[in-house]
Amino acid sequence: PSAFGIYGLGRAAVRQLLLAEVSVMTRNTYVLIATLGSAALLLGAFGFQHIGGYAPCKMCLWQRWPHAAAIAIGVIVLFGAPRALIWLGALSVAITGLIGVYHAGVEWKFWPGPSSCTGGGMDLGAMSGSDLLSTSAPSGLVMCDDIVWQLFGLSMAGWNAVICAILLAFWVSAARTPR
Repeated sequence: PSAFGIYGLGRAAVRQLLLAEVSVMTRNTYVLIATLGSAALLLGAFGFQHIGGYAPCKMCLWQRWPHAAAIAIGVIVLFGAPRALIWLGALSVAITGLIGVYHAGVEWKFWPGPSSCTGGGMDLGAMSGSDLLSTSAPSGLVMCDDIVWQLFGLSMAGWNAVICAILLAFWVSAARTPR
């Protein structure tokens, strides 16, 4: 008799226990993590703005809307919405992540950004002396190609892109999990 036989377990039962895929992650757990991730990023952005004093540029604001959509979708899914809606949450996070990649590329001068918020500045040669001396220039204007904060070489837009890739994995896992 084997040692397993003493405990009333046959070899097949032990093998099944050892090789079984045990997952504690349910669909709702994946959705909850993804939703909380978007909420944390959005709250962090508001914290940097209102507590840290970092005014957002136009593309920073663009990145916030899909996070808000992902949060709303996540809450709806957690209250029993159809499984197909999970893919919409994944799409929202993918969109904000791609905007983050685009924004980071603009900051690193890999490609040009929107002319409405990137740095060519004004043509000083076309300005009059009074224009140059005027103090009525717009204040609080934040250019999209300026990095105002970074950690380990990544700007906020870069971190948004990285974290969104992780959140996308959670949304896709939620969509592919049966329950």
